[in-house]
Amino acid sequence: MALDRDIELNQRDRARSLAESSTFTAHGMPSYTSVPDARRPSGGGGGGGGGSSIKTGLNRFIDSFRRQDTTGGTNTAFAYNVTPPATADADLDPYTDEPVSATTASAPGIPSLRSHHRHGGGGADQRYYDLRSATTKTASTMLARELKGRHLQMIAISGSIGTGLFVASGKALSDGGPASVLLAYVTVGVMLYCTVQALGELAVVFPVAGSFSAFSTRFLDPSWGFAMGWNYALQWIVVLPLEILAGSMTIQYWNPGLSTAIFVTLFLLVIVGINLFGVRGYGEAEFVFAIIKVTAVVGFILLGIVINIGGTPTGGYIGGSYWSDPGAFNNGFKGLCSVFVTAAFAFAGTELVGLAAAETANPRKSLPTAIKQVFWRISLFYIVSLTLVGLLVPYNEPRLLGATNIADASASPFVIAIESAGATILPSIMNGVILVSVISVGNSSVFGSSRTLAALADQGQAPRFLAYIDRRGRPTAAILVVAAFGLLAYLANFDAHSSVFDWLLAISGLSTVFTWASTCLAHIRLRKAWAYRNRSLGDIAFRAQAGVVGSWIGFTVNVFILIVQLWVAICPLESAAPRTPANRAYNFFVQCLALPVVLAFWLGHKLWFKTSYVRIEDMDIDTGRRDFGRLGIIKAQEDEERQSWPRWKRLYRALC
Repeated sequence: MALDRDIELNQRDRARSLAESSTFTAHGMPSYTSVPDARRPSGGGGGGGGGSSIKTGLNRFIDSFRRQDTTGGTNTAFAYNVTPPATADADLDPYTDEPVSATTASAPGIPSLRSHHRHGGGGADQRYYDLRSATTKTASTMLARELKGRHLQMIAISGSIGTGLFVASGKALSDGGPASVLLAYVTVGVMLYCTVQALGELAVVFPVAGSFSAFSTRFLDPSWGFAMGWNYALQWIVVLPLEILAGSMTIQYWNPGLSTAIFVTLFLLVIVGINLFGVRGYGEAEFVFAIIKVTAVVGFILLGIVINIGGTPTGGYIGGSYWSDPGAFNNGFKGLCSVFVTAAFAFAGTELVGLAAAETANPRKSLPTAIKQVFWRISLFYIVSLTLVGLLVPYNEPRLLGATNIADASASPFVIAIESAGATILPSIMNGVILVSVISVGNSSVFGSSRTLAALADQGQAPRFLAYIDRRGRPTAAILVVAAFGLLAYLANFDAHSSVFDWLLAISGLSTVFTWASTCLAHIRLRKAWAYRNRSLGDIAFRAQAGVVGSWIGFTVNVFILIVQLWVAICPLESAAPRTPANRAYNFFVQCLALPVVLAFWLGHKLWFKTSYVRIEDMDIDTGRRDFGRLGIIKAQEDEERQSWPRWKRLYRALC
């Protein structure tokens, strides 16, 4: 097995003392030295025949779904700093009634249990949240580490390109005009670049399970981490049926008479099947989907330039005429504000790169490169393509408002732009790309929600059965639970499905904004704790290019988006529908339902466990931290090699 030299190959068996080590293996690649003889593949003879081989393969497939064995040597665990477990004869902590060893209490950089806040009143039945235990469990995840650098790069470039870009941008163009779309997407793009850089630094240093909720739990407040974890999981859970519905409706572009239930079944089976192949299957599928989407967007950009210069069969040269008539802006400043949340919805999923760090073979080398790809994704796939859309489609185009819901690809400005040029086959190709995109995002929704649910269960913030990890490192229970919610897509055959999906979308509407803001704040707090412990920034394997300033920018922009969304929800854009109190209330909760949901999760957990925010002096910045050992030497060698590069190459590698 080829491995990078900066990875230590000591495996720390979770059932033994951390001083012991065992043979390094990877999930999905069983070590036969730790498997009972009866399960080892036979080395001699082929007397079993084809039937025996099929039976053996079937048994092996079924066996892979059994619970991961934590006592053998088949789990991947790179060299991490993990808080040692307390010994049996240690003193008892007065707050948790758990043993705490003297070495643990005095270990440098690892707060003692005695420094934890009391999370309940006196008595044997007091409720408390064990922050140190949760931190240790997320650091010692049993998930497979099989994602490669090429997988992460494609996930970063196009992992979430779907209805948010191809379909929802039509409503944004109609509400705000082309200039508002450009300004909003550039602003959100700058914010997201800073946010993902902060996330990259956190995830490289702490490639732990459930990164977003875990970072909020250990660096901000356990109750806020609980809210962020469930907020993020619910976001992707409701996106799954929406994307499946979008795929089935896209098929109707070619066969409008077919029932959507046929394709709902087909797409659900495909998406769940991909995820049951494990994280490697997810990575390979996303790699293929990303190539298709990247090729399509680049092709649309080239075609859009040709259409704009050459004109349509009826209108001739277009240029910037639509920016003059009907105009660059629509609905003034409120129109601009209404586009911000649509832009945030379109960018949702970029943070999946950080979530995938816990299942990456070498996050120090793979993750920084993938993080830098976000620059190209923002500038090329969003800014350039949407600029062309604004040049090719006027904001008063009736078809932009013809969508029955956000999953209706018939209102895609990309399809409308191509159809306006009189093309015959290209609209079908574009719809095919949208179909691939929605399957890709549905695939990502199962990945993101299942990993988050499993991490929440590890931290004691979700039902325990969701933490079930099978022998191939898959969170099987969480995947099946998420897949069950995909059955909601069958509601498309009912008359009231539009209202149902409006409420589902409302749950996920602002979820990413909370996630991104919390990530920026967690990065700021980590840097403060790092300085408080007198740690050098040189000990950080990857530092955010935008630094702490970028995290403050990201946090501020996210708060601004929340504020303007509340304003637009209270005072919506003018519409033909009468503004009755019932309509106003419906409009507000459809756009801002995520806010009371998050507050309910946070307040409920805080009142139950009586948690408090994590103070800088109590913050654990060691458990789960990757121990690179020779990081200084590795960086010196890389810097020396970089000095020999020409200037253009240094600039290129700085960006990607």
